[in-house]
Amino acid sequence: MISRPAKTVNAVLSRPTAGLTPHALAGRVRGRRSLEDTVHDRIVMVTGASSGIGEAAALQIGEAGGTVLLVARTAEKLCTVADQIEALGGTAHVHPCDLADMEAVDRLIAAVLAEHGRVDILVNNAGRSIRRSLAASYDRPHDFERTMQLNYFAPVRLMLGLLPGMRERGKGQVINISTAGVQTRVPRFGAYIASKAALDTLSDAFQAETEDEGIRFTTIHMPLVRTPMIAPTKMYDRFPALSPKQAGAVIADAIVSRPRRISPLFGRVASFADSVSPEAMDQVRNRGFKMFDDPKGAETPGGEAFVEATRGVHW
Repeated sequence: MISRPAKTVNAVLSRPTAGLTPHALAGRVRGRRSLEDTVHDRIVMVTGASSGIGEAAALQIGEAGGTVLLVARTAEKLCTVADQIEALGGTAHVHPCDLADMEAVDRLIAAVLAEHGRVDILVNNAGRSIRRSLAASYDRPHDFERTMQLNYFAPVRLMLGLLPGMRERGKGQVINISTAGVQTRVPRFGAYIASKAALDTLSDAFQAETEDEGIRFTTIHMPLVRTPMIAPTKMYDRFPALSPKQAGAVIADAIVSRPRRISPLFGRVASFADSVSPEAMDQVRNRGFKMFDDPKGAETPGGEAFVEATRGVHW
């Protein structure tokens, strides 16, 4: 564990309006809480905070006055993010952890509670994606095991360690970064979307148990985001995608508004269509599957049109 001395957030944040950003002031005029209002005096843990969506969200939360606990494997990268947050006047602490190691996760929880006393908001952002068809997976069961380990078991371990304190205090939020692929059920991403779907449904069950306790579980079904995770798949270079900053803003808004779910329109439409006629959706997905070559993901005839028709979907 590495804990960095944090710079003091400007005291003006505690005053009614002085020192607030124009966004915060506009929110107050509209009667809506701002991110500054929401995260002031809050401790927010963000996993996968060394790059991409996690880094972007951590920067926005830190700039707004939240105390950010940065979690990822590489301490050096986390320190760079912490420096950026502190340069913005925020507070950040670095907690390196390999979330695929369950014993390391337990040590992380113990260290965080010993040092900070609590976590008010947990953002389960760290994850791995894998693009491999059924035919290419026959001899690779470890792909499913490793994906489930990071995308499901690590968040579960964190929730089991941090939720008791949230429930005792009568307030808290868990934000799980899922994927629109859970709603569209895209081919070749079976291992990935299964791990995310498991976390989605577990959170639904936990929400039912804690609905009257001030605890909120928020699932964000992210569309494609241009992060290092998708960089190896060159086919994605020409796909429409959110920037990490835009995705971070989605998380920031979820902290403010505390919805149960945030999903793109195409995800909601696909989910509804699947509930009405799964057979018809199976045919659509099968056609899309066959438009792309398995080894390298190169498009076959008709692929360009299919990509345009399914903008934002992970293929």
